[in-house]
Amino acid sequence: MQNQGYIFAKEGHLWVYGSWIFFMITLPFGKWWLSAPALLFSLFSMWFFRNPEREPPKEDGIYVSPADGKVLKVDAEFEESRYIHRKMKRVCIFMSPLDVHINRVPRSGVVVDVIYNHGKFISANREKASLDNEQNAIIVNDEKGRLYMFVQIAGFIARRIVCYARAGKDVIIGQRVGLIKFGSRLDVYLPLEAEITVQPGQRVKAGETIIGRLQ
Repeated sequence: MQNQGYIFAKEGHLWVYGSWIFFMITLPFGKWWLSAPALLFSLFSMWFFRNPEREPPKEDGIYVSPADGKVLKVDAEFEESRYIHRKMKRVCIFMSPLDVHINRVPRSGVVVDVIYNHGKFISANREKASLDNEQNAIIVNDEKGRLYMFVQIAGFIARRIVCYARAGKDVIIGQRVGLIKFGSRLDVYLPLEAEITVQPGQRVKAGETIIGRLQ
C-alpha cells in the first residue's frame, strides 16, 4: 500500500514541513508578517494532506467509497461512452478542500487500465466537469470478472491528480490509490447488477462507507 505509515500524504511533505521550517526560522526575529502566514499555511497543509488509517467493512460483494465527501448524484443507468463503453450505474462524489483527499480502491481486483486525459478545470460539483475536466480513469476487473471504474476528476482549485495504480497490478479494497489536490470529484461506475446503497446529499468516507453491493 502506498503512503502506509505516513501521517501526511507524501505529496504534501514539502508544503507541510517547508512552511513549518520557514515559520521556525522567522519566529525568533519577530517577523510576524512572515511567520504568521507560514504557520497558517503549514496548519492548513497538515489538515489537507492528513492521511488517516481506514478499515474496510468485513463483508463480501461490496464496493466502498473511493473518497471522502458528499454524494452529488446517483444514476441507476448511465451510458458510459468514454472508457468502458457500456451502460453502468454511477455514483458522483464531491470532495471539498476540507475533506481528506486520499483516494482508495472501492473493490479488490486487477487494474486493467489507467487512462489520463487533459482537460478543463470547471468547478467539480457541476455535471460538465465529469466530461470536460482533467481526469484519470482507473478500470478494475474484480475477483468475479466484473469490470468497474472510478475516475479522479480535477476541480476549479485542484490542478494536480496523483495516481499510484498501474495496469496489471493487483489492488485491495480500501488501499490508498492516489489523491487530487485542493478540492475535486470522484465518479464511480458500477455494474448494472450492483445495488447502490447511498443517496444524493449523503456524506461518505473513503475505504469505509459502502456505496454498492453485488446482488
